[in-house]
Amino acid sequence: MADSRPAISDVTADALFEMRDDGFRRELVRGEVRTMTPTGGLHGVVVAKITIALGQYVDAHHLGCLLGAETGFKLAAAPDTLRAADVSFVRRERIPESGIPEKFWPGAPDLAVEVLSPDDRVREVDDKVDDWLRSGTREVWIVSPHRRSVTVHRVDVPPVTLRETDQITGGECLPGSLCRVAAFFPVAP
Repeated sequence: MADSRPAISDVTADALFEMRDDGFRRELVRGEVRTMTPTGGLHGVVVAKITIALGQYVDAHHLGCLLGAETGFKLAAAPDTLRAADVSFVRRERIPESGIPEKFWPGAPDLAVEVLSPDDRVREVDDKVDDWLRSGTREVWIVSPHRRSVTVHRVDVPPVTLRETDQITGGECLPGSLCRVAAFFPVAP
């Protein structure tokens, strides 16, 4: 009997959602499943610090919804593309009237934050930034724990790299000055 499971290159976002209980982190890129290994300690600390800083700012200004690591966003269909950032933000006016989706979020976030891991490849990170921006994300932050920097990507604007002493803003997504870039990184012992 033929295998009725979808081929690795024909997976839909709905089928991927059903795979989520096996402990692996996955994304879907033009119908192809990409499995990711768990992250390391430094990555986890940086994601937590960014989440705390952004969460406090978003809540204090009632700006919208901050989503935790690996929340899936369905960016395209037929073939499906589903990406997951380490931290993401959706403006209040873009939250569906029906409420926060229980499954994958339909469409792109306003802000996607990606924290680099030692095994990330430049081409894959660039592809992910392109997918986010092409799908409507207004701003993508690539955070480098080792360089202690944040590179901000926007559509049709050259990327800007901020160092520890620089203030980071959320552009149109999160108006105002959020914090110094240094707040995203652990203090040296």
